[in-house]
Amino acid sequence: MKWNDLQNEACPVARGLSVIGDRWTMLVLRDCFLGIRRFEQIQERLGITRHVLADRLRKLEAAGVLRREPYQERPVRHEYRLTERGKALYPVLVSVIEWANEHVPPPVESSVTLVSRKTGTPIAPVLTDANTGEEITHRTVMALRPE
Repeated sequence: MKWNDLQNEACPVARGLSVIGDRWTMLVLRDCFLGIRRFEQIQERLGITRHVLADRLRKLEAAGVLRREPYQERPVRHEYRLTERGKALYPVLVSVIEWANEHVPPPVESSVTLVSRKTGTPIAPVLTDANTGEEITHRTVMALRPE
């Protein structure tokens, strides 16, 4: 199966990965959440080639995750802003950060600590069911496939 074909799969994991399933895409999104919006800034931070970055930005724009907005007229230059669909990916990024900090410890202190905007204190993210308040784990939830 070709990577681009994943967007047409019934499986939600495959469809999601068709949009955000490579390392550069998640790192671009990380930078966008940090307020880095301009092509040159993203490229410099990531050390990514112009071609690869342009490709990832184009795909994220086509998927409705980012939108381009001009910030300069001559020459025309754009910045990339998260759409509502893109902002909805924040819990995914938080989950990756929490998972990596716990299961793939850095050789030195982690470069990111998640803190509450309200209190400034570190948070402990937990995925819960909005209906019951129960923590979602592999032991409390299962995925059913239609018959």
